[in-house]
Amino acid sequence: MTPDNNNEEIMEGDFDALRGALEQEKSRAEDNLNNLKRAQADFINYKRRAETEKAEAVGLGKSLAFLSILPVLDDFSRALDAVPEHAAGEPWLQGMVQIERKFRQILSREGVEAMKTVGERFDPGLHEAVLRCAGEEGIIVEELQAGYTYKDRVLRPAQVKVSCEDIEE
Repeated sequence: MTPDNNNEEIMEGDFDALRGALEQEKSRAEDNLNNLKRAQADFINYKRRAETEKAEAVGLGKSLAFLSILPVLDDFSRALDAVPEHAAGEPWLQGMVQIERKFRQILSREGVEAMKTVGERFDPGLHEAVLRCAGEEGIIVEELQAGYTYKDRVLRPAQVKVSCEDIEE
């Protein structure tokens, strides 16, 4: 072997070692990049999940607040329904009617809506049958207590009187 051949072999060995080291570093860099991508995806999923849970918690809190307010609205409506006809033009009564209307508008703006009941088909997911009477099967004939939904979910089922064919008058 001549000195030139020896240098070429040493240089070739160094290149092979460098290539091997480069391949190892490329592999480690690729692993690190994949780990980073997974961590980013996990963080994005965590963030979405946390936002969803927060929204659900806020919705639950609002639902509980609305549930505690609904009996007051029921009492308000019953009081207005019980006002004698001779008092219909009284200014105080007109003020009470406006207050009830505003109350309902605020609830509606928040996503609370009264259910339609009378004349509708009875649905056990929306209604609670309290009384039965003779008539066409499964039709609601009277609402005893209003039912409400909050963002398309039942907040409080309506208490209703339902007609049944098997009842005689």
